[in-house]
Amino acid sequence: MRRVFIVCYILLLSVSALHAQQLNSRYLSYIDQYKDVAIYEMQRYQIPASITLAQGLLESAAGTGSLVKMSNNHFGIKCGSSWYGPTVSHDDDAFGECFRKYSNARESYEDHSLFLRSNQRYAFLFRLSTTDYKGWAYGLKRAGYATSPTYAVNLVNLIELYQLYRFDGIVEIPEERLSERVRLQEERLGFDGINHQLYQANGLLYIVARRGDTFKSLSKELHIRKSKLIRYNDLYKDYVIQAGDIIYLDKKNKKAAPNYICHIIKPGDSMYTISQQYGIRLKNLYKMNKTRVPEDGILVVGEGLRLR
Repeated sequence: MRRVFIVCYILLLSVSALHAQQLNSRYLSYIDQYKDVAIYEMQRYQIPASITLAQGLLESAAGTGSLVKMSNNHFGIKCGSSWYGPTVSHDDDAFGECFRKYSNARESYEDHSLFLRSNQRYAFLFRLSTTDYKGWAYGLKRAGYATSPTYAVNLVNLIELYQLYRFDGIVEIPEERLSERVRLQEERLGFDGINHQLYQANGLLYIVARRGDTFKSLSKELHIRKSKLIRYNDLYKDYVIQAGDIIYLDKKNKKAAPNYICHIIKPGDSMYTISQQYGIRLKNLYKMNKTRVPEDGILVVGEGLRLR
């Protein structure tokens, strides 16, 4: 018990030290605006959210660059022979180069994921954990994503200065182990195949809900009773599933995985979202933190919560 609070205290001190630095408000605003998109892309394509955000910050000058304003292109992706969409001309390594143009930022983020996922020269990166942001940063540089000799260092510096790694903790096991776990689950449930990608956190399988999903439709697709899905996820029968919701297919655990000792509260957090992030039963999260949760239930940004 004492060790847990010492670790949390150390983490809180580091957060305080970070806040004491002169962080760029424009960068903080960009992170707040696009963190959910980056997390969603990580859940779909296994690219660390920290890497996606750091690249977006760097390539777009935190959303203020001329290329972003012309084309919503947040990652500096050039046209290439496989691109048949809209384009813009922009001076980069050479005069008047061809860059991809998007209708909105979300399209740019998704195309960034597809660009990395479908390009063979980046294939080795997907053998890395989504928590290995340094491996990804230096791997992107080695694969030739950018010409700057300090590209990887710049990514790592941004991730550590703005603590972007805190968004990487949801998918936590190697892809090959996940594939085996999914195969066994499919055999157990008798799937012929499902429409949602399966992920794993804290030893539990989950999906990320899409627009239009309901407990009834997911129950039919996943071969799991509606009442169980509701109970597994600490929800109620009239809850309307939102796109991006984490929906567990198993009963959550009483505590987080061993490598997650405490959570530093950030804007937008609630006890429920934290319980879903780490695969912890909501009542157990409250029980572990009964002296640390205010009576009004409003969490204090920068405070620490026990996860184990």
